[in-house]
Amino acid sequence: MNPLEQKIDSLLGVPPYQMRAAEKTASLLEVLKEALAYVCQRHAGLANYIRQWPVDFQTVSCIADLPYLPVALLKANPPLSLIEASEIKRTLASSATTGQVPSRVVLDSPTARRMSKGVVAILQDFIGPARRPYLVVDLAGTAGDKRELGARGAAIQGLQPFASQVTHCLRLDAGGGLELDRDCILDFAQKHRSTKVLVYGFTYILWNHLVKPLLAEGICLDLPDVHILHSGGWKRLQDQAVDKRTFNEGLARVFGCSPTRVIDFYGMVENVGVIYPDCAEGNKHAPGFGEVVVRHPLTLEPVAPGETGIIQVCSVLPTSFPGHLLLTEDLAQVILNDGCACGRPGIAFRFTGRVPKSEVRGCGNIQSKR
Repeated sequence: MNPLEQKIDSLLGVPPYQMRAAEKTASLLEVLKEALAYVCQRHAGLANYIRQWPVDFQTVSCIADLPYLPVALLKANPPLSLIEASEIKRTLASSATTGQVPSRVVLDSPTARRMSKGVVAILQDFIGPARRPYLVVDLAGTAGDKRELGARGAAIQGLQPFASQVTHCLRLDAGGGLELDRDCILDFAQKHRSTKVLVYGFTYILWNHLVKPLLAEGICLDLPDVHILHSGGWKRLQDQAVDKRTFNEGLARVFGCSPTRVIDFYGMVENVGVIYPDCAEGNKHAPGFGEVVVRHPLTLEPVAPGETGIIQVCSVLPTSFPGHLLLTEDLAQVILNDGCACGRPGIAFRFTGRVPKSEVRGCGNIQSKR
């Protein structure tokens, strides 16, 4: 293991929300600088891009001043990679909408290991470490052992370290669409009524294929000790006027639990191994091995609390692809820079939507080949 990997593992070994903001910033800045130097060694095109940055990254004292990439560059084909083809163990693909090109990121064994460890560390802070029956509101096989895995499959697989057993409760109907297997879910509820249970599904799939049919039939699963995790955005529910409160209350009625047992998390395959669940205050937080910068859409300067801007995600976890500092296509409002009532330090933010699609500019000196 090289010195960079040792430092990454050291950050991963600290509980994700234990470090105070100043301590975390100092540790992250040091490792991110080493990661950028590693990128420059592994990819000539990216090295050229980093050299053209207005400030030498080795001299900066603030994470926000480090050179970042627009996330759209990870739509390159072949994917931007820092490893040899023989080292690629799996490719993750984002959930692009119809007509869009998905992002693809390549994982080697060390990055995949850190990805799993990062997700587990974050979720343990929210739901505890215990294994429990795991209900997946999706098709069996979505997270199968595939060389290329989509966003849904990656999320399903990322939660499996918390599973004592796995049940999938959706199937294909005669027309090839998704439908709820009522016998399956009622049997699951009857068996596990008195135990801790974990449920995961994409946001729109949970609502359309579980909540709506069971609400219509007046069915309550009576699983009060459940944690329901969901991700995947709200775009497909906009035309149904389903907001977060309506969503949480609908799930609570179906499962017979408190709405506080429903946890929305923001995540993306390009920011592999880092997810951002809602805390009890409704805010999202970056762990000790990652950071978030929210930038003004016009100036790209970090915004103040109360303002909305474009999310930049930062992570020390990947060494197989250049995912350390990425300007996303998502918007967030900064709630606080520190001091959330939940006790987690650092920036507290809320995801607010997507930015309009625009052409990526200024990156013509990056080539996909190493």
